[in-house]
Amino acid sequence: MYAAHMRFLSTILRRLNWRQLLLMVGLTTVAAFIILPYFFGGPACGAPTTPAMAGAATSAAPAMAQGVRAAADCPSPLVRFYMLWFRLFVVAVVMLLSFMLADTFWRTRAKPLLALFPLQLLAVAVGAFVGTIISGLLIGRSLRQMFTVEPMFYGMVVFTAVGIGIGAVTAIVLVYRSRAARADAEAAKAEATRHELEKQVLAARLKLMQAQIEPHFLFNTLANVQHLTEANPVLAGKTLESLITYLRAALPQMRADDALLGRELAMAVAYLEIHAVRMGSRLAFSVDVPDGLAGEAFPPMMLLTLIENAIKHGIDPLPAGGHIHIRAAREGDVLVVSVADNGHGLSTSTGIGVGLANIRERLATLFGKRAKLLLEENSPTGVVAKITIAQT
Repeated sequence: MYAAHMRFLSTILRRLNWRQLLLMVGLTTVAAFIILPYFFGGPACGAPTTPAMAGAATSAAPAMAQGVRAAADCPSPLVRFYMLWFRLFVVAVVMLLSFMLADTFWRTRAKPLLALFPLQLLAVAVGAFVGTIISGLLIGRSLRQMFTVEPMFYGMVVFTAVGIGIGAVTAIVLVYRSRAARADAEAAKAEATRHELEKQVLAARLKLMQAQIEPHFLFNTLANVQHLTEANPVLAGKTLESLITYLRAALPQMRADDALLGRELAMAVAYLEIHAVRMGSRLAFSVDVPDGLAGEAFPPMMLLTLIENAIKHGIDPLPAGGHIHIRAAREGDVLVVSVADNGHGLSTSTGIGVGLANIRERLATLFGKRAKLLLEENSPTGVVAKITIAQT
């Protein structure tokens, strides 16, 4: 039982913080100035201010006379104010502990009889009365004096009344701040949970879209190898060798959440070399990417998708083939990566396909409005596909 009581008391004391102590000091000072005229405004130090109380003091028994000191025996005003402040601080401490005791007691009960706020107000009132008695005992007064000597009894009533009034206002403020802090904490927790769920959903969507893209161009490449196996076995062997070299470099990066432009460019060049083996002189390509941009972050697989789209819809349908130009540059705070071809062009294109649609969705998911995919007519023929990503 003793250990349980000590744990209960330690729980209350641990909840005290410097803000609560500062609040007690401030409220004690306010209460001291409120009560000061009552206790030290009379003709004699410690004498009551009402005529009835003064008459009672002069006609009282010796025990009552001990409660009223002559003016000549009074301490200095500063000492008297400190004594009053000290008593009120004791009352404030007991009230705060009573308030916290009620809160802790209420939260440990499965079915409390009272709601929390009425219980806290009741605890404040009881704490004001008990704190007044304790403060009187600390300055040498007995219980008998506090309840039988009329000036002391009225002083105790004033202490208790002021304590209850200020304590009730303080309780309201503390309860409001506690509810507001609890609501803010719950809102922050809900917001963090929402962001975490959104992050998980976005990651799942990105993985799904990458899974849609990777088989798409890999199966096309394997289909080309199958075709060459029947038409030109030697060329098919070279193509398959280039594909193996490409896959060794590309597969570790395909499932990455982020990538660098230099790595994506290396895979793109290997991919174009595979198609150049199949298409021969019908496919030519060039690259214009400054070395300084190789370390720029760039979403994985997007450059390959643009190149695949240019070959499939622009170059491959033409008997004469065509040329693909890869370019990257920084225009202000915007990274621009483009793939241009001189093939059919937008006017005869059958559509942007699943690859470009996935690029648009991935850019919106990763960067929001800071990134976009643009399709423009090339001059004199063909299409320019641009990915622009602005810095934060």
